[in-house]
Amino acid sequence: MKKKALFSIPISLLLIAMIVTSFFLIHMKPNTKNVSQAHKLAVYTKSSVVRILDYATVKWSFDLSDQRVINVLQKDDYKTSVSDLGSGVIISSNGYIITNSHVLESSHIMTDDDIGTNAFDIIVNEVASANNWDYDQTYDYMYKNTTYKVIEKGTSVYLPDVNESIKAEVKMNTSLTNAAQDVAVLKIDGKGFPTIPLGDSDSLQSQDQIWVIGYPAAADSNLFSDDSLLVPTMNEGQISAISKTTKQGTPVIQINAAATHGNSGGPVIDQNGKIIGLLTFRGDTVNGQEIQGFNFAIPVNTIKKYIDLLNVPHSSSNTDRLFKEGAELYWGGYYKDALLKFRAVQEIYPKYADINQFISDSAQKSDSSKILWTNYKEAFLQFYVISILIIIFLLIYTFTSNSKQNVKNPTLTDQDKDG
Repeated sequence: MKKKALFSIPISLLLIAMIVTSFFLIHMKPNTKNVSQAHKLAVYTKSSVVRILDYATVKWSFDLSDQRVINVLQKDDYKTSVSDLGSGVIISSNGYIITNSHVLESSHIMTDDDIGTNAFDIIVNEVASANNWDYDQTYDYMYKNTTYKVIEKGTSVYLPDVNESIKAEVKMNTSLTNAAQDVAVLKIDGKGFPTIPLGDSDSLQSQDQIWVIGYPAAADSNLFSDDSLLVPTMNEGQISAISKTTKQGTPVIQINAAATHGNSGGPVIDQNGKIIGLLTFRGDTVNGQEIQGFNFAIPVNTIKKYIDLLNVPHSSSNTDRLFKEGAELYWGGYYKDALLKFRAVQEIYPKYADINQFISDSAQKSDSSKILWTNYKEAFLQFYVISILIIIFLLIYTFTSNSKQNVKNPTLTDQDKDG
């Protein structure tokens, strides 16, 4: 038996060690400790935060043949648009977006008279500036000789990094029923959209870390390219107060993250990357100046009441899952496997922000890619079965004694000898 054990036990121990090692290998997750949580959130959420343009267009008729006025009107084909810019966030893979109702002021809140008044102020300024005229005199001159008609109203959505507009349908606008709630739900055509999941605002605590994402007008500049205007801004902060309400009784969350006009309707997310509110308004100005650090958001649980009325499916999409898996693999150094995930995302949703860059970077780094052992899970399972069978056989072989008697040379008893 000893000779058998010298052979079988080392082999069995080797097989057991290989089983244990392979078990840890196939359950090994990418190490992404070198990537901050804030950076992960920025990458995961970027593609879901949209810029919203709400507008109303006026068509002018000028009764006189004053070429000085006509030259200005002709530049824009006798049209002037009144518009509002805001932010919003996609919450379903089939294109539902939540934002503030006041972002839709031009198309859904202002009357035609209000639109005409605002548009007229714009065109008077343009004519006065072009001809170096006094504003009041220009206003009186044009007021007597100009008529208008509101010819179009609408809401457009711009996806991050995609310089083209998508027509949005307004599914709900609380300004028509409960303006204090300041919630609107939009719908754009398409599928496979990236989303940000909804959190639970009832579980928030003061000083919880949060981030505000959107398109603050203060970050816009004539120095930037058009594409740069479609890159969302992400600012970090904390919850300052959770028990405030408006005069109408609407609960709001106070935050200290920097935000300004243009951020309205943009998501406030927690450290888990879930929406806990939508930015809605800022604190009062002091001496006509905005004071940062005093901003307010509508709790997401208030918003849920409205989207549930529309039966909006607010769940993560396959696009989200694939991209997050790809990003984790990429940050962990598994570039070949990340490349497969990113290409799958591109096939489902080609407009995913930065997806082409991730694909390019992953392809370039493929030669230095780590081995993802989970890809060999099936082979390892087969190895486990075979190894266990071998170990069982060796144990039986080793510890089963040979008790057969030697038939050719039987031992004689005393009785046999006497006979």
